[in-house]
Order: sequence, then structure tokens, then C-alpha cells
Amino acid sequence: MDEQNKNKKEKGLFSDMEQKKQKSKYAAEVCEKSPKRPDISVKPGDFGKNTAGGDMLFGKAFKFGDDISTDLIAPGRYFHLRSNLGELAKHVLEDADPEFAKKVSIGDFVVGGRNFGLGSSREHAPTIIKLAGVGAVLAKSFARIFFRNSINIGLPILICDTDKIDDGDKLQIDLRKGIVKDLTKNIELAFNPLPEVMIKILSDGGLVEHITKNKGFNL
Repeated sequence: MDEQNKNKKEKGLFSDMEQKKQKSKYAAEVCEKSPKRPDISVKPGDFGKNTAGGDMLFGKAFKFGDDISTDLIAPGRYFHLRSNLGELAKHVLEDADPEFAKKVSIGDFVVGGRNFGLGSSREHAPTIIKLAGVGAVLAKSFARIFFRNSINIGLPILICDTDKIDDGDKLQIDLRKGIVKDLTKNIELAFNPLPEVMIKILSDGGLVEHITKNKGFNL
């Protein structure tokens, strides 16, 4: 922020609109100056890669139970790979399903029970789920920080009743209408449609990518 604008801020002379513009400009500058994160914006499984018209997701369900922690998602013994997310993604959910990373295909879904993503606040957990090619995560409930991290890195995260979804079911998800169609069982499940602000962040590849693309917030 330049000296003139700094003085205006201190004197309380900014209008609400000016303050929003200054905050947006500052956020863009921070993103540009920050150390570059690994490029996760163009990897398989990104929002839009496996969609039709940007709103529909298609894939196979990989079913897990309750309390899938970030340690189960990103095992601590591979901590040395935290700066090599591509390699770390080869071990995603290894302690919950040792063969998951080998079986999952681009656009498939992780389906959990209650309290998905509990544990540490590490951003690596949702990031390597995304890098593995997963199109979205569905669960009855999520740990708050995991939910926020997932949206921030561009991974769709959906709260719905997953009891009727079984491992291997083929699913079609309408993000805006809030409908999960289980094509295997020919049933529909409802979830709260994602707010437009989340759709924008997801479609840009995540929060950092959104700010960089728009030179600030465009929500």
C-alpha cells in the first residue's frame, strides 16, 4: 500500500468500496510475492476436468467409514515427501486402503461417513486427494479446517447422507442443483448446493489461483 493510501487509511478517509479495492489489491500482491506452491491447478481431477458444462461430475465411489483422519489420508511416515506432492499423492489414503492410489481413476469420488478429515490442519491431505485425480469428496460431516482447506485448494467437498452409497457405485453429481444420482442403484440423494462463491473458487482451481487470476477477489 503506497504512502498516500496509508495516510488515508489512518485518517479513516477510505470509503467502503475503496477499502474493498485496497484489500483485494493487497491480497493479489501477497499471492504474487509469496513462495510458489506446487502447481496443483492443472493436475488431473481439477474441478472442470471431469465435468460436462462445468456443473456435472461423474465417477466411481470409493467408500470409507467414519473418522477418516488427515493421518490416514497423508501418512506421517511420508512426511519427508511434503515438498514433493506428486510422490506423496501415490500414498494417499494408504492406511485406510493400501491399494486406493492404484485403483482410483480421474474423476472418481471419495465417499466417507462422519467427521471426515479430522486431525491436523495440514493442507497436504486435501491436496493429495485432488492430485490423485479425485473429483469430489462426499461425507456426512467434515472437520471444519479440512472443509475450508479443500475449497481453498479447489477440491469440491459435499455434505450428504452417504449410507446408501456403496463402494464401486457409479455417481453423477450436479453441484448447482445439489443432487447426487447413484446410477448403479437408480436413486437420488440431496445435498445443499454449493454457493456461487465456492463455485467460482473451485472453477478457478482454488483460492490462490482465483486471486492471482483476478488480481484480487472477484466474488
